[in-house]
Amino acid sequence: MSTAPQVGSSSFQPPSWNSICAAHARIASRIHRTPVLTSHSLDVIARAQFFFKCDNFQKTGSFKIRGAANAILSLTDAEAAHGIVTPSSGNHGAAVACAAAWRGVPAYIVMPKNAPAVKCRAVESYGGRITFSEPTITSRQETAARVEAETGAILIHPYDNDRIITGQATAAKELLEEIPDMDAVFAPVSGGGLLSGTCLAANAMRADIRMIGCEPARADDTYRSLATGTLQSLDSSDTIADGLRASLAPRTFAILRRHLDHVLLVSEEEIIAAMRLVWERMKIIIEASSAVAIAPLLRPGALAELALPARPDGAPPKLGVIFSGGNVDFSALPF
Repeated sequence: MSTAPQVGSSSFQPPSWNSICAAHARIASRIHRTPVLTSHSLDVIARAQFFFKCDNFQKTGSFKIRGAANAILSLTDAEAAHGIVTPSSGNHGAAVACAAAWRGVPAYIVMPKNAPAVKCRAVESYGGRITFSEPTITSRQETAARVEAETGAILIHPYDNDRIITGQATAAKELLEEIPDMDAVFAPVSGGGLLSGTCLAANAMRADIRMIGCEPARADDTYRSLATGTLQSLDSSDTIADGLRASLAPRTFAILRRHLDHVLLVSEEEIIAAMRLVWERMKIIIEASSAVAIAPLLRPGALAELALPARPDGAPPKLGVIFSGGNVDFSALPF
């Protein structure tokens, strides 16, 4: 696996377009090519043309299988021999457990004690072996290091890993292959694997496209990192978007500094309202982390604030939104 870059280093080379295409070829037969859906109701509310890349329909219920499959299928037999270990709030853990099962090796998943029960059950259903940690990033990292030492398993980091990033990039690649003339793409951000990959794929395919990250205000390390130019940490968060409680790594921070145009913060109330609206209007299930990517666009005047260039035909802007997952605990709905 590649080593972490120095933050701000001009010598850092992010994953290439060729590596994204290679990742897509590697995993295409293992994953779903998820649909791109539209919604007239949401278009009217936001005065935009939305195109939703629905990785809530992806295998294991989230985009995470893209990166996990690419990373684990890339390992040599010697590297994979003792299994895989990873820290995860849930979706990445399920994806790693699934991809490890494809390789026929054990998966050791370190999860916070407050992880949703539905995500714990998903990890176990794919054969993952859970070790619980305290609900802080520090505890998860320390526990993962201990499990790694005890088992000899290889660490697959959830986002600080080029092969994870190129796997996640395939969602945006598919979206832009289907809708090539979009004006902007919106994706949620936590550790930054999905958003970094989205930026790299979109920039390679359409250099003029706008890239916008969406983040809970209660987990705003990306916003603060890009505003200050210094990597900020967030050891814990109580945002309802449980998949977005991690912090950027040096690698993802370096990519986002180069390619991201904006970070939009959303409140807990906006996340819940957006989640419910999508359920009601689109008749699909998305989790709170997915709702973060659409929530800021439902505010009055949101598009004016972004100052997107007018389309030549005078039509509303075409906006891509990545729905990252749909793993919801139905016994603890926020509405």
